[in-house]
Amino acid sequence: MKIHFIGIGGIGISGLAQFMHFNNHEVSGSDISDTLITQKLREMGIKITIAHSSQAITNQDLVIHSAIIDPENPEIIAAKTKGIKVLARREALPQILAEKKVYSVAGAHGKSTTTAILTSIMCGSAIIGAESKAFGSNVRYNKESDVLLFEADESDGSFVNSNPYCAIVINAEPEHMEYYDYNIDRFYDTYRTFINSATCRVLNAEDPFLGTLVDEVDANWLYPSKDITNIKYILKGDEPHTKFTLKNMGTFEVWGFGKHIALDASLAIIAASKTMEISQIRENLLDFKGIKKRFDIVGTDKNKVIIDDYAHHPTEIKATFESVKEYAHLKGLENITAIWQPHKYSRTIDNLEEFIKCFKGAKELIILPVWAAGEATREIDFAEKFKEYNLTIADKIKRSNNKITVVKNKEDLKTIDDGIIIGFGAGDITYQMRGLA
Repeated sequence: MKIHFIGIGGIGISGLAQFMHFNNHEVSGSDISDTLITQKLREMGIKITIAHSSQAITNQDLVIHSAIIDPENPEIIAAKTKGIKVLARREALPQILAEKKVYSVAGAHGKSTTTAILTSIMCGSAIIGAESKAFGSNVRYNKESDVLLFEADESDGSFVNSNPYCAIVINAEPEHMEYYDYNIDRFYDTYRTFINSATCRVLNAEDPFLGTLVDEVDANWLYPSKDITNIKYILKGDEPHTKFTLKNMGTFEVWGFGKHIALDASLAIIAASKTMEISQIRENLLDFKGIKKRFDIVGTDKNKVIIDDYAHHPTEIKATFESVKEYAHLKGLENITAIWQPHKYSRTIDNLEEFIKCFKGAKELIILPVWAAGEATREIDFAEKFKEYNLTIADKIKRSNNKITVVKNKEDLKTIDDGIIIGFGAGDITYQMRGLA
């Protein structure tokens, strides 16, 4: 088929586009601006149009668009005028995933990590919402395998369309509630539909909602507080690793620090154990090297480590910050500087009291302007709310010569050149931390 993807620069849509490209379909796409993702797709031989234009629609068989694309987008209008079938991403998933044995990973937090771990273990094709360092992409294609490891998205309810053979749910913490009209029953019912649609189910029994399903759903249940024991953190060079014992399966080692990493790995191990020997799982798990923007060590020298992390929800930030403190202890570095770019006004305001608790133990907290992600500006008094911290309100940071400089009103306020420096956020902070902005 000839398939055109509108919004192809998004990580989710780009994954589907690459997967269909590897499946020998003729793929094209468009987005509002050129990015590292669109440049990579172009290098693969995919025709990219910048910006959206009706001229991008020629003789395609199918047009697929991301959830944020306006119905009045010129390419949607042009496709419908020409009688070309138009599907939202969620509507296209059953068609794209139909012929694969899908291990579908869902949850508010930990999806990318768990999917990438499972990919390292099972060696099947994969579509992940982040770049795996093990193979340098968010997509891997294995034409010899009928298994697809898939990061499922609950933000638009599309995970129910992911054709799961195995549903793996890390947690069901309410997120993206605007899609569910702030109806908690609708939110949980959608998770229930997703879980019940799968033949195999691997679920975290200690999640408040998932735990209510123990007597209702036939699943492989994980009780992290008693099933994951003997957790130990070690360094291999500068790289963090966690060792742990899982149930009666023995000891495993995985890249990363923290109980949340052990949880993600354990769910992946249990899912894979239905078709694989434990010894092979243990060996393949060592191939996991982390994912880009998750505890991503982007700079290091004798007295300093710079880390970029995608965490943008209080639960994620707390878990990562605990890992950072453990990492600092093992590295013998006392100072931790946290740089936070809040993501969305709605998320920040809805969770403000929890965000205030996230950075306990930081020598300094630097807060950057909210990454609005299209939302209207709202007033938040960060100086007052976070006054208990050694706080700096800044406009941006810049990196040069492996140092981080804090900028306010176009003036350099200070340079940070020691300890652990970690940036949190899902906006452009990742480029600032890497010296690319």
